[in-house]
Amino acid sequence: MLNPGQQQWDIFCRVIDNFGDIGVSWRLARQFAREHGVKVRLWVDHIASLHALCPRVRVDASRQMIDGVELFQSSDESGFSQPGAVAIEMFGCGLPQNYVVALVARKVKPLWIILEYLSAEPWVRGHHGLPSPHPQLGLPRYFFFPGFAGGTGGVPREADLLARRDAFDAAARRAWWARMGFEAVSPDALAVSLFAYPHAPYAALLEACVSGAAPVVVVVPEGPAGAAGTLAARVRCAFQAGRGNLALRYVPFVPQTDYDELLWACDINFVRGEDSFVRAQWAGRPFVWHIYPQEANAHQIKLAAFLDVYTGVFSVPVAQAVRGLWRAWNGVADAPDLAGAWQAFISMRTAQIPGLTHWQQTLAQVGDLAGNLVRFCQK
Repeated sequence: MLNPGQQQWDIFCRVIDNFGDIGVSWRLARQFAREHGVKVRLWVDHIASLHALCPRVRVDASRQMIDGVELFQSSDESGFSQPGAVAIEMFGCGLPQNYVVALVARKVKPLWIILEYLSAEPWVRGHHGLPSPHPQLGLPRYFFFPGFAGGTGGVPREADLLARRDAFDAAARRAWWARMGFEAVSPDALAVSLFAYPHAPYAALLEACVSGAAPVVVVVPEGPAGAAGTLAARVRCAFQAGRGNLALRYVPFVPQTDYDELLWACDINFVRGEDSFVRAQWAGRPFVWHIYPQEANAHQIKLAAFLDVYTGVFSVPVAQAVRGLWRAWNGVADAPDLAGAWQAFISMRTAQIPGLTHWQQTLAQVGDLAGNLVRFCQK
């Protein structure tokens, strides 16, 4: 049986989205090292994206050690030392050819894991853990699918996450706002974080906040240094200052380790991609997901699949409100008007809380992604 505390594991990440791929990879690598005693090497092709999430990362270093993870800048031409006992290609990015050559030459072949994207689609459970031998080399590989139901790999969650969230009380919330340079949001106002892709219908959402009955404070994270065309830049151009019942607050782009506090400090969270999507679920606040767009609208199938399982924890009126806003925010063809969907969603805000608690219990029963992957490799 494989003992992770005595083994070297290699993780390979190719950055496709700015933060989604490397965000999950970095979170997983740190959890392997911290909670399971694994010696981890993380190879990433675009280290500037990781620097935005972890400012201690040096973009000019080809090799460095951070949080127990040995970090390398890599490309297909990189030189690799002896392969580890486990090789994980994140999201099917493949392994560099010269790493595969070294892998073939090793007497005891490493365990090769293809970690796929998170999805609630029903077929995932049937494919999770299946072998997929390399077509030319015959080396064994295994698919590992994150997911939301038993029979999948679960989603990332550190052992202390929920305890830290529960300790984030009213005083901690006021202190967080003070660190961001603002007064605490008044009790009669909604604090809403806005993290989405630039093509989101943010203007329609903000106009709905302007004309809404209750005051809304929208928190927009700035992009990392040097980033152009970010959502914050577009919002700033369209809404130089708050109007009506809308107030805008721009906050710095926070490191990954601090992002949870932003979610906890807000009443509703708009999130995007995969990593922030999962963190919003553990935050226990109502949230709206902006899914990464794919060709031929394939992402809308994934969106519908998640809504089918997620809204099952709510009453019918709450589920309808959640579905309406999520579909409008993601541009689904027959979605309701966004302004009306937003008002329906916030009218059901407190009614969502019991369902959110039940949803977190469901996720906890599946187990966390890092722990499930360690146990899979041990077997």
